[in-house]
Amino acid sequence: MNNDALLSVSHFSVVYDVEPPVHAVQDVSLELKRGEILGLAGESGCGKTTLAYGIQRMLKPPAVITSGEAVFHDADGTDVTIAVLGAREMRAFRWNKVSMVFQGAMNALNPVATIEKQLADVFLTHRPGMGRKERHEECAKLLDLVGVGRDRLKSYPHELSGGMRQRVMIAMAIALKPQLMVMDEPTTALDVLVQREILLQIAELQQEFGFSVIFITHDLPLLLEISDRIAVMKDGEIVELATASDLYHHPKHPYTQRLLHSFPSLTGDRGDFVRGGSR
Repeated sequence: MNNDALLSVSHFSVVYDVEPPVHAVQDVSLELKRGEILGLAGESGCGKTTLAYGIQRMLKPPAVITSGEAVFHDADGTDVTIAVLGAREMRAFRWNKVSMVFQGAMNALNPVATIEKQLADVFLTHRPGMGRKERHEECAKLLDLVGVGRDRLKSYPHELSGGMRQRVMIAMAIALKPQLMVMDEPTTALDVLVQREILLQIAELQQEFGFSVIFITHDLPLLLEISDRIAVMKDGEIVELATASDLYHHPKHPYTQRLLHSFPSLTGDRGDFVRGGSR
């Protein structure tokens, strides 16, 4: 294990126990580094979300983890094998160590509760000793951090735009300062301008707090811009793992090459920025 590793996944496999069985994730091994944005790319149904859910023990039947393990290398020097955590330990592990922004999360807010109440619930659950005044201030700081503004604390979800609701979900995910944030298609339902703003916001927050990110999407050009490294999945397997720059300039697997050529440019020229190196 590399000393810079935050998460090590070894020979991880998931099968959906139906007839016939679906091998959704097949013998996946990878390491996520501290402070890294790792893109997880591939077409719909390739196993990206199943892998992310499996690592965090969020899968439901008929999904079954058939092999492998995920080990979290805590900043305090402790190695945590996620599969062996008890129910209480798992509740403490989630959000404190690893948080997740789900696909379509901006529509997951409670429509009859204010934004402050929903943010405060995170602290009530995981920081029960925190006083009411401190909770209020922490909620206000979170909205400021994600660019929504503390004046929206008393707002209800329907009073916010889709982009603002997604920012609130990101605020919830960073509330307890986790070391890892998993983001599953967090900008899919947003228009391109709002999508761009939120991606920049995520990058700024990641730089400020130093957490690692697993960013799941089928949008490979997007990952080329924001990721340090990219893992390309096909039929449940990782077929290529490289830096964003190397993946763009020197894709090795035919599937990666096809993905890169499947996004036509409107202008004929590609952009001039790839995280980790110029194009």
